[in-house]
Amino acid sequence: MNKLGVNIDHVATVRQARRTDEPDPVWAAVEAQLGGADGITFHLREDRRHILDRDVELLKAVVNVKLNMEMSIDPEIVRIALEIRPDQCTLVPERRQELTTEGGLDVKRLARRIGPVVQKLHKAGIVASAFIEPLKDQVRACADCGFEAIELWTARYAHARTAQAQAAALEELRRAYEWGQENNLVVHAGHGLTYRNILPIASLRLFEEFNIGHSIVARAVFVGMRQAVREMKDLLLQASSLPA
Repeated sequence: MNKLGVNIDHVATVRQARRTDEPDPVWAAVEAQLGGADGITFHLREDRRHILDRDVELLKAVVNVKLNMEMSIDPEIVRIALEIRPDQCTLVPERRQELTTEGGLDVKRLARRIGPVVQKLHKAGIVASAFIEPLKDQVRACADCGFEAIELWTARYAHARTAQAQAAALEELRRAYEWGQENNLVVHAGHGLTYRNILPIASLRLFEEFNIGHSIVARAVFVGMRQAVREMKDLLLQASSLPA
């Protein structure tokens, strides 16, 4: 069955709307684990718009499943990652004007800057992953830089308005998965995935892990984080029984 990484950033977004101490994303991470999450994902941004340094330290202490830190290649953020040593660091693009991470990291263009960061992560025993668009040259660039894993940007699939557009996006992701396999990369997927659109992509039974945040946090407002995660896990289990 596909594994589920739960991104708890938007719990912190609600907290930071009032600059207060609740809801606590660390507490949310514990509840997500109790609901069956296979991993916890967070993004420490340079502007600290949601996750704070305090959260990172506590997440390292309380998370007993895979801990995945999304991050830019900013030297300060790299230094924190090397100190905290999460299980995995996923390099992502970061622009201050965006609401959330949009599009993939241009590993091909930034290879000279990214390569040394990947080497530092390896020396610290951290798995290095890159969040990229499903393009052959980007997959190859990730392999050349030494990444062990990639996470494919699924927004084109998630935002498809027609069955034809959805099918085309799924085929694009399938091809990118195959390119990842050819380059000995573990392939994850994420961005824009919800309870409504997870079944078709999960039923492909290709991806090691899906990282899902906003949809689960939104559902948790009504049913609680533990139950929201259980419901997504149930859908992933259902997908494993569907024809690929």
